[in-house]
Amino acid sequence: ISINVSPRQLRDPGLPGMVAAALTKYDVPARNVALEITESVVIDQSSVAENVLRELRAVGVSIVVDDFGTGFSALGYLRRHPVTGVKIDQAFVGGLGVNAEDQAIVRAVVAMSGALGLTVVAEGVQCEAQRRVLANLGVTQGQGWLWDAPLEPSRFIQRWPSLTRLIEVGQVVGGAV
Repeated sequence: ISINVSPRQLRDPGLPGMVAAALTKYDVPARNVALEITESVVIDQSSVAENVLRELRAVGVSIVVDDFGTGFSALGYLRRHPVTGVKIDQAFVGGLGVNAEDQAIVRAVVAMSGALGLTVVAEGVQCEAQRRVLANLGVTQGQGWLWDAPLEPSRFIQRWPSLTRLIEVGQVVGGAV
């Protein structure tokens, strides 16, 4: 499950402890949780945020840079911080199959991510044609209307009752699932 974490939350030195406690309380393996941060957090020079990110990685959760490519996208920051993946913004995914520049950007993000050992997720995948282009570029993870509309937690639990604990952890940690 992916949980959005705000820049304010990442300046809270108690966040790693709260995440660890929620994982323990709900018996959720840390490897099943990805915390999504914005690019602005990656360029934040705050030592508190840097320490919080490192402690979160020590807990075992993944750290993914959300909406990658829409902000600063500085490669040096990806190397310096303990991130495990990037999420390509839907602005680039939407043009796949029609806009050669969007395809070039996605190809570059995939190559850079592969070189740094980062996972890549494409957001906003709307159709099978986009999924095929992404697969050909090496993107194996995606989210979007192609698979389903966003679900409220109660509907998600109805569909996947075994994942109830992950929903609870998301609500405890980030407030948005």
